Amino acid sequence: MGGMPLNDMPWWRWRSNVRSALHMLSDPGFQRDVWLAGVPGYGDVTDAVYRLVEDTWLDNWSAEKYVGTIFRDSQEAALVDTAVLRVLRIMHQVGPDAPVIAYLEHEGWPEAVRAARDAHVRMATSDGEDPDAPPSTLEVLRIVTRSA
Repeated sequence: MGGMPLNDMPWWRWRSNVRSALHMLSDPGFQRDVWLAGVPGYGDVTDAVYRLVEDTWLDNWSAEKYVGTIFRDSQEAALVDTAVLRVLRIMHQVGPDAPVIAYLEHEGWPEAVRAARDAHVRMATSDGEDPDAPPSTLEVLRIVTRSA
């Protein structure tokens, strides 16, 4: 996220959190090598879902509400909505405290990963970043969102 144009969206800190969550949720290799392996510094699935919906309330209403503040356009918002719905459906089925493997083995997980990937690629590309770069740690996210 180091290259992200932080000041061009009014609620860029929220955008940063949503992007971080989608990035982690969209990368099966990361999920296997980091979350499943228990590598510290990245949180877990529940942490990612929390970052996705904590400030935005995307679990209660559409991302369309935030076009122009968090999301650049309706297409970006629609992709985020799809990802949120798919991930939350699984979270409600397996439970927020379920182990990572319960998510990764859920029959709907590949579809949720694909939806998160679509949203992540759109947002990263819109921000001029490489969507295939590895996810940043939560400490890097904290540093980025503290700076203005």
